[in-house]
Amino acid sequence: MFVQAISKVSGFTRAIHSISRSYKGEKIIPGAATLFFVNDEGFAITCKHVVQWLSQGMQMGKHYTAFKEELNRIPKDGRFKETLRNLETKYKLEENSPIQMKTTFVDCIDQISGLTWHLHPDYDLAIIKFNDFNKLLYQGHAVFPKDSNNINQGKFLCRLGFPFPEFNNFRFNPEKDDIEWTNEGVKASPRFPIDGMLTRFIGDAKGVKYGIEMSTPGLRGQSGGPLFDENGIVYGMQSRTKHLHLGFDIEDKEIITKGKTKKINDYSFIHLGECIHVDVIKSFLTQHQVKFTEV
Repeated sequence: MFVQAISKVSGFTRAIHSISRSYKGEKIIPGAATLFFVNDEGFAITCKHVVQWLSQGMQMGKHYTAFKEELNRIPKDGRFKETLRNLETKYKLEENSPIQMKTTFVDCIDQISGLTWHLHPDYDLAIIKFNDFNKLLYQGHAVFPKDSNNINQGKFLCRLGFPFPEFNNFRFNPEKDDIEWTNEGVKASPRFPIDGMLTRFIGDAKGVKYGIEMSTPGLRGQSGGPLFDENGIVYGMQSRTKHLHLGFDIEDKEIITKGKTKKINDYSFIHLGECIHVDVIKSFLTQHQVKFTEV
């Protein structure tokens, strides 16, 4: 049903890869999110929480750099350990405190001098502008419906994104006490689609219809990915997944597994994806004079 649509939407849907680590730790944790382009001028949209995550990573790196610069000025004398503890307290650093996060935008543009972004004041939506590139590495761009009223309960739609990060082109450099991207290893993670039925629309306290609820979850890493129909027309953007308690609780239930009797507890939830509605997306793009295509 969505074979041709996925192929089409894949051309302008891209991954955001991240690597992070904690204080006194060398283990690198990979992460991912998604964005998709809305024109051929380097404008894309993603979730507001994704952009805030990127911004926090930048501030985190500056915070740790300032700590290291001050640490390097401490004399290695008999009071070093005490002075270090005081410095850690000053910078609020504990053993598991996050200290570094670096990100890269996979196959978006050939070079970048920086980003410009706009955050929606009310909803989980952001516009990203890639600055000063020479060549686009994506193909095509999103096409939105002129009239969104033709989707209702029961309509099947699909989301695309990059959960389950499998890239490993990174390392920890102990000499520099730094995490780094490398030219070796796997640089990409496979795209992953997930379909579902439109269950309900979501409105705010003012009565504005801003969201689309889906019968299946949006997966971690798919935040910012497009929601589209069988023709590849984009009707929204994956934002979050909520978890509703079903009430089918099982407590101290005896079962037999591997030939043994054991008691189990199970608390059932349904996981429903929430997407930002296309009308909100188009309105925000229009507000910031970003060109987009309708059909």
